[in-house]
Amino acid sequence: MAAMNLEVTPATIAPPAANYAHAILSEGAARLLHTSGVVPTAPDGSVPDSIAEQAEVVWSSIAALLAAAGMTVTDIVSLTTYVVAAELGSLGGVMAARDRALGGHRAASTLVTVPALARPAWKLEIAVVAAQ
Repeated sequence: MAAMNLEVTPATIAPPAANYAHAILSEGAARLLHTSGVVPTAPDGSVPDSIAEQAEVVWSSIAALLAAAGMTVTDIVSLTTYVVAAELGSLGGVMAARDRALGGHRAASTLVTVPALARPAWKLEIAVVAAQ
């Protein structure tokens, strides 16, 4: 079976700035999953202090959402990460958590800095689109 979600990488543009794809072409997709911004609140209601730990909680929640929809991280075609601007110095932990969660899978990715999120304890949130 041919791959449905294909990375689009034209040689006429600069390569991505990190481990992501410029674009993903989904051909023949029958199922789409759009998440809200997934926040770093653990199932017990706690929020870790560090942004790296918060990223782990977010990716664990994303994995649970995907599983509940009958999908896996390899179905993710696009993700948007929102990071509180004051945390940009700790961005390496956020990217490392993303790379671990995706296990080598590449998706289109956008990083947006924001002055704050809805709750002061939250330092990031991530929304994904998955296609199958």
